[in-house]
Order: sequence, then structure tokens, then C-alpha cells
Amino acid sequence: MSAPIPDSPSSETRVNAVENADTRLVPPRPGRGVVPRTALLDRLTQNRRRRCFVVQGPAGYGKTTMLVAWMRALGAFGYDVAWLSLSEDDNDIAKWIEDLAGSFARVDPAISREAGLLSQVGSGSDAVERTIIALVRGIARHGRELVFVLDDVHLLADPRVHAALQWLVDYAPANLHLVLASRSAIPASLDRLRAENELLELDAGDLQFSADESEQFLKSQLGELDHTSAQRLHGLTDGWAAGLQLFTLAWKKQRRGTPKPEAALAFFQKQLRTARAFSLYFEREVLDRLATPELDLLVRVSPCSRFCASLCARLLDDGTTQAEAAARLARLESDNLFISRVGTEQQDPWYRLHPLLNEAMSERFAGLDATTRRALQQSAWHWFRDHGLPEEAVQHALDADEPQAAAEMVEACAEDLFLRGERVRLMTLVRLLPKAQVQRSLALQLWMARVQLYRRELDDCAASLDAVDEAMPRDDEANRFMLIALRGALAVLRDDTDSAQSVLPRLEVPPAAATAVTLGGSRHILCWLYMRQGRFEQARSLLSDPPAAQGLLPAGSVTGTLYGQCLAGLSYLIEGRMTEAERICRPVLRDAEAGGMASADTANLAIALLGEILYEQGEDQRVRDLLEARVDVLEYISLPDAVLRLMTVLSGTRWTAGHRLEAFSYLERLEDFAIRLGLDRLLAHCLALQAWRRTATGEVAAAQECLERLATIDARYAHHAQSPFSEIHHVAQVAALRWRLETGDIEQARRDIGSLLDDCARHGRQRETAALFMQRAVVETRSGRPAAAQADVIAALELGHKLGLMRTLVDSHADAPALIAQVAADPALDPVLGFYAERVLRRTEALAAAQAGKSNRNAPATAPKLSQREADVVWLLGQALTAKKIARALGLSPETVKWHLTNIYGKLGVSGRDEAIERIRDLQVPRGQGTPHSQGN
Repeated sequence: MSAPIPDSPSSETRVNAVENADTRLVPPRPGRGVVPRTALLDRLTQNRRRRCFVVQGPAGYGKTTMLVAWMRALGAFGYDVAWLSLSEDDNDIAKWIEDLAGSFARVDPAISREAGLLSQVGSGSDAVERTIIALVRGIARHGRELVFVLDDVHLLADPRVHAALQWLVDYAPANLHLVLASRSAIPASLDRLRAENELLELDAGDLQFSADESEQFLKSQLGELDHTSAQRLHGLTDGWAAGLQLFTLAWKKQRRGTPKPEAALAFFQKQLRTARAFSLYFEREVLDRLATPELDLLVRVSPCSRFCASLCARLLDDGTTQAEAAARLARLESDNLFISRVGTEQQDPWYRLHPLLNEAMSERFAGLDATTRRALQQSAWHWFRDHGLPEEAVQHALDADEPQAAAEMVEACAEDLFLRGERVRLMTLVRLLPKAQVQRSLALQLWMARVQLYRRELDDCAASLDAVDEAMPRDDEANRFMLIALRGALAVLRDDTDSAQSVLPRLEVPPAAATAVTLGGSRHILCWLYMRQGRFEQARSLLSDPPAAQGLLPAGSVTGTLYGQCLAGLSYLIEGRMTEAERICRPVLRDAEAGGMASADTANLAIALLGEILYEQGEDQRVRDLLEARVDVLEYISLPDAVLRLMTVLSGTRWTAGHRLEAFSYLERLEDFAIRLGLDRLLAHCLALQAWRRTATGEVAAAQECLERLATIDARYAHHAQSPFSEIHHVAQVAALRWRLETGDIEQARRDIGSLLDDCARHGRQRETAALFMQRAVVETRSGRPAAAQADVIAALELGHKLGLMRTLVDSHADAPALIAQVAADPALDPVLGFYAERVLRRTEALAAAQAGKSNRNAPATAPKLSQREADVVWLLGQALTAKKIARALGLSPETVKWHLTNIYGKLGVSGRDEAIERIRDLQVPRGQGTPHSQGN
């Protein structure tokens, strides 16, 4: 790691700088003398419930000023407002998504939480669509009416950003109102909104001042002006606000006393009606007449996307104090010199140049000699560096032709960004650097690999690690240990225990030079390996006594102690000790959710684990409330173990509720996930559960097919009695046991159970041991040995009570509840076990009663109004097609189909696929019922 940035500010200063950094996420402040656009604002306000507004016109027509005024007016109607002033940087799709999520987060962080997490897992089309959908869902949950302004949309040129904008338009919930301001045509299809009368479009003709507004503006700037002169000036400018503003600025410089109308008109005969004419005239007649210090200031700040008084003082470098620079900026703003203040009250407020002024100033900056330009860029990057604003610091360092300095700044802030969970920002910074510069720095290559790892770009990460390994000196102990730890983390995400095992000896002996981040991560990888081996106590012992260096990390980060506690909870879950797992996961989740983005990885793992705990307790509705809204996020950013638990638990809740298709859809989703990432262990679990459920529904052939596929996977791996990595074989044996129980092969089932109990004892699988006792009780009952069966049920109850189990016992076999009830009725049973058995049975009965009493009370009595696309989806849904098959049939992405299904379920008043199919059949919804003007996305 490189040394800290010299002269870094205090933590308080850095925090303040970061808080003030998002100037593009707040509307500019209106300048002095702004004319109230009463008629235009009234028109907008009357149409405020429309879904989309397009404001299109040339530069200088007051688009932004008008929208700022409207946003303030909407506050009286209880509307929330999100704002994003776009820049050319937003043509990086990752940057655009980050800014998009950040703008909504200013309204309510909960809106963007899931989208912010998904934005870290890649920038491919599917990943971006998932992120937009997560954001849309967050907006819908927000509930309040929300207006989102995208200013300067004409700057967006990247087709991927255009596609993401289209998704935002198409998927926008009813409480989201999009406002798109642009100088040119909007790069999105709005025909559907236009046909549905949900679009309001304003052009230059709507934006230009009326004659009265022009007169009001001129009088606010010049004092008294006769009506005739004002009307003629309005005609000369066609109501162009920038032209009128230019006139008042220039006339103020020339006038002596009260201006005469004829002089004013003669002065303005140049008819400045275009932006180019404006720029030329502005340069010649206004800027050349500015005082030298003011003009010098504007030229020097022109390379900066924003500036404040302290930055100006640094760039002037002539003894000007911050107070003097602030006074100069305030004077320029008060004179309406196309400089606007951004944000709320601040000690050192930010300003922006109007784009037209910036264009003129940039030309003057380019005319400076190379030495001066470089010196100014150096001053700018030093200032931004010192104030904890790395993006701008790096960009100005590159503009100053100092790539080495830029690289050192990225190295210096990388760890802080990574630990705060700001991986998109880190990736953006690394990608700003020239590729050759990144390749010259082992530290930057390692950070690139780490970000690729957490964005699930696993093949790219592996290639990066191979390149680093080849270039790294053999005696570089600290970086080599980081490389080994990253290879271990890659193996964990690939569920590749053999590769992880190969680095275990090196991870167990870290060098003295190892960093806190690497130490924390390596201990978590070791913990995962020990859990896979069944060495649960050793895993927890490793986590309970972290090194002092690890205490320097944010607790909730993926390398911090809170994440370690979550892994300890996972170890208890795998072992089957649900009570201990719950006691860890609940406080960890509370603390992680309070930790924000830096604790997101910990929070998501804790949520997945808590979902399994609640499922074990029979709290199915709470499981769905906790997991179903988060399933997309959890699938794409969690450990494979967490995804396995997430999908199987949700499948289980749907199965218990009688929603068979929904139950299988979650297993299908798990299967796709496992195949896509090559995770054979997860695929084995999925196939085993599918085989069991297919058998229960009488689909014998389908169950046999799953078992054959499972056997094929099992055969690919060598298994030994003492192997710590035989989980696939164990899963295959359990699946075979269940098949034999269902098909009546009792004697072979008894032999299977004996072997599996031995395996569970070797590897500490206590929860599975309890299930096997119940299954052996079924075998003994069918073999006519009731005493042996009772002994096994009691053994299962004793272990279940010790571990805090409920669902495991009754899910082990369909006969389990009856066997437990029979034993519970024995008066000689230990009272504690009897009470525990009664609790298990009550929970089982409650689940059965909930299933029996389910109804469609919220469902509509008549067929709801569906769009044409929704009608197509409904028709295919009625044929019992899965979301993936519907997507293939309609030529849509699976994410789009899932979004349509969510809307359809809401319109039908159902909670899932099975109930939806019932409602479709009850209502006899015909194909093609949708409205004809709603033709897809």
C-alpha cells in the first residue's frame, strides 16, 4: 500500500468535503431577478400527475431555472424531489448508475439501498436492468409522490446509458414523475406515454418569455424602461432569456444615467438569437469589459466542473484571500454573470459556470501558454486532493500530464473507498488512469482484481491475479499474501474448495507485513474452509480473537469483525445449532443495517441466514416479508452458501403454502444460478430437493431424471470416508434415501441411514442427524418395530430441543408429525421433551391452517385492465410456463418478465404464480385483452 496523501485534512474536514461533493445532485440556486414564470408553472403544476415531462430547447432558454422554480412549488403539494445535473462523465454506465442512485438517496437512502448494492456486481445489460428494477422497486416502496429531474440529457451519448434510461421510463411506478431536460431530442422512446396521455412536452416556443415576462425581467435589471422599448427588445430576442440577460449585462457597462429607449434599441440591433452569436458577442462586448481580476478568475476556474472561494484563492495564487475570492464570486453572481450557486447554505458554497460562459472561458484557457495551464491543473488537483475529493483530483492530475501522481492518489484512497463499500467509485478512479499506468503498479492491479471480485467479474479477476502473479517479485511478502488471499476469496465465490484448500497453509501463516484488510479477509476465508471441513469450533475460535490490526477496519466491512460474527452464525447454521445462530444474526443485522453501505455485505449475509432461522421456526410469512423483496439483490451479491439458503427457504415457504409452481420456480432459479457459475455443490442440493418434491407430486419420471443428473455430478468427484469435502456425495446419498423411503425399499433405506449417521457424526452435521433419526423412525415403524421407532423419535426430539429445531423434524418425512404426536401422547415422556413436541406440532398445525384458510379476498371480482404485454404474459402464465420460458417466447429478458409478473400479481390481488393462475382461470382472462396502445417496452 502507498503512503497516505500528504497534508490530508482532518476527518471532520474530509467528511464536510464529501457531504458538499454532490453538487450535481441538488438543483442550482436561482439567481437575482428571476422572473416568475407563472403561466408556465401553473401549466406544469396542473399536469403534475403525469408520468413524464420533456423540456427541450436550446441553451439559454431558462430550462433549469424554470424547473428549479417548479420543484420548489411542488413542495407545497407534498412531492419529494430528486435532481441530477448530468455531465459527460455519465456516459460511463457505472458512473451514471451511481449518480442515479445517489440522487434518489438524497430523498430517502432506503430507495437506493438495493440498487446501490446491485450496481457493484457488473455493468452488463442484465446487471444494469436488475439495478434499474431494484431502484424502481425502492421508489414504489417509498410511497410518496416523487419527481426526478434529469438535467442536460443531451450529454448522454452511450447506448448502454440510453438503454438504462429507457428501462427507467418503461418501469417507472405510478408515484414516479420523470422530468427530462435537454437541448436535443430525448434518447428514449416515449410513444407509449404519449399515447396514454401521460407525457407533457415543452419546447423552445413554450420556454421563451412572453412579452410581459421580458418586460418584467428587463425592468428588474435596468430599472424603469418604457413599455414600447421593452416590447421591441422582446421581439429582437424572441423571448430568449439568455439574450435578454446578455443585453442587460452589456447595457449596464455602457449606460450613463437612465438609458434612452432609442439608444437601447440601437445597441441591440445585432439580434443575438443563437448560442454562437451569444458566445461571440459575450466574448467581445462583456468579457473584454470585465475587470482583469474577475476575468482572470473565470478563466482559471473554467477547467473545474465546480468551484468555491477557497479553490479560487488557490488557483489565483496572487495573495487573494478566501474572503476576497468569496466576495468576488458573490458579486459576479449578483450581477447575473451566468454563474450560479449550487446547494443550500454552506460555509464555502459551490458555484458552476453557465455552459455558454464555460465555453467562452475554456477557449481563453486553451489560449494560455502550456506552462500556465499545467500549473493551474496542478493547483487544482492539489486542492481537490487536500479536501478529500479524489475523482476531481485524479482528473486534474491527468490533465496536468501527471499520471504517476494520479495513480498515487488512487492508491492512497483505495482502501478507504473499498472499506466504505464505494466500490463503483474505486473502479471509476482506476479506470480514469491510463492502462499503462495501472499495469506499472502492483497495488492498483490488486485493487482492480479486488473490485472485479466483488463485482462478480470472476473470470476477469482470475486473469488479473495471474498477471499480477507473473509480474510480482518473489520477495514482496505483503503483496504476495494479498494475492494469495484474493485467490482464496475467488475460490470461495466459485465454491471451489479444492483451490481454496491449496492456499490454506499459506493463509494460516501470514507475514508480519500483511495489512489489516488482507488479514481480515484471510481469516474469513480460513473460517469458510474450516466450516467446509466440519471444524466449526476452530472456525469460531479464529473469529473470536481477531488480531489487533483488524480492529482498525470498519466492523461491518467484508473484512471486519462484524462480518466475522456473521460467518460464525453461518457455522452454527451448518452445524445445526439454530438457537446460537439466531443470537448472533439478529444483533449483527441490526448493527450492519445501521452501518450503511460499508456494512452491506454483512447485512445481506445476516438477512439470508436469519431467513433460514425463521423458516426453521415455521415463521413462513416473516420469511417471505424478509427475503422476497430482496431476492434479486441477495442472489447477485451474496456468498454461494447464502444464495443456496435463500432459494431453498423461499421454495419451502411456497411449498408449504401449496404454491407448487412458485416453489419449483425458486428451485429453477437456484439451478440456473448454479449452472451459470459452475457451482456443482449448489446444483446437487437443488436437484436433490427437486427430486424429493417431484416424487411428492407423483412426477416419478421427473424425479428420476433429477436423481440421474445428481448421480452424474457425484461421479465426477472422488470421495473418501475421511474427506472433508464430500458434501455432494452426502447430498446424493440423502436424495437416494428419500427415494427409497418413498418407493418402499426399506432395508436399503436402513443401511443408507446408518452410513449417513456416521458421516454426519464425522462432519458435525447435527441438524441432519436429527432428521435422520426421524427417517429411521419411519423405517422402524414400517418394519414393525414400534419400540425402536419410539427411541428414534425421542432421540430426534432430544437433539432438536438442544439445537432449537422445529421444521427439520416435520420436513424429514410426511409421517413425521404423526410419529411425534404418538410419542408426545406417552405420559412417561420427559415433560420438557413433551412440551417441545407440543410446540413443534402446534407450529405444524398453524402452517396447515394458514394453507387451508388462504383466500383471494383482495382479488378483483372482474378481470383487471392489463396492457397488451401484460395480457401476453398472463396468457403464457396460464399455460404454466416459467418466467424463463415466457421471456424466451416473448423475446424479453427474464428481468422484464419478472417485473411484469409483479405488476400482474398486484392487479390480480394475488401473492404468487399459483394464485395468479387460479385467478386467470376463474376470471377467464382472454388472450389479447390488453389495451391496443400499449405495445410492449
